[in-house]
Amino acid sequence: MKSRIVIKVGTHVIYEDGKIERERFSKVVDFISELMEKYEVIVVTSGAVASGYSKIKLDKSIVKNRQALAAIGQPYLIREYNDLLEKNGYFGAQLLVIADDFDSRKKTKRVRDAVDALIEHKILPIINENDTTAIEELVFGDNDQLSARITHFLGADLLVILSDIDGYYDKDPRENSDAVMNKNIYCIDEKELVLPYNAGTTFGTGGIVTKLKAANFLLQHSRAMFLTSGFDLKDLRSFLLEKNHQNGTLFSPKNWKI
Repeated sequence: MKSRIVIKVGTHVIYEDGKIERERFSKVVDFISELMEKYEVIVVTSGAVASGYSKIKLDKSIVKNRQALAAIGQPYLIREYNDLLEKNGYFGAQLLVIADDFDSRKKTKRVRDAVDALIEHKILPIINENDTTAIEELVFGDNDQLSARITHFLGADLLVILSDIDGYYDKDPRENSDAVMNKNIYCIDEKELVLPYNAGTTFGTGGIVTKLKAANFLLQHSRAMFLTSGFDLKDLRSFLLEKNHQNGTLFSPKNWKI
């Protein structure tokens, strides 16, 4: 039986300077296609608002405009995924969810049944938050938290977060040249979960704190998370396909194995 993994693709991995970074995005989707040969793969994607903004320049500081941008951008984003997937003989299916979908066993089962059916037929589930209707989540939430819950409630063994940072350091590597990466984390200090919030991009709602919260949620449920770069996939390839943890941060219970 194949292990199940969730790949969360951050906005900055797909978009840069207001437009899609096609070469980088293509490499990510090619690698996801390769992983589908070995694992059951679920994708949680960011980028709908950025996709919409590439079509029409609305003021992103206004909530209703962000809702509109998400509605505009989501179909374009899923088309980009499918254009790339089809080159590798696959295609994906869009699922839009909100936090409420995991508040009851019945709703959670409906989501899981749909995902299970897609995976059974070798179709890639591509999940995003329904930003058009999830007002509170749109303003305060993020896909790091969503992907952690997808990992737990849909029975995945591992969450991989592809980001513009390649791991979790003892200090900010962008400001400290002597920063050291933490390769293995088994527990997270509560103080680290309330560090100052800092989103990585104009469109992103994440930051290192949201990733730590996602990791902490999974650790509490005996699951694992791997934080690595979405710009250079060599460390992820080494970790998932060669079972060699060279770089990137693995948050996991002790003795965890995929």
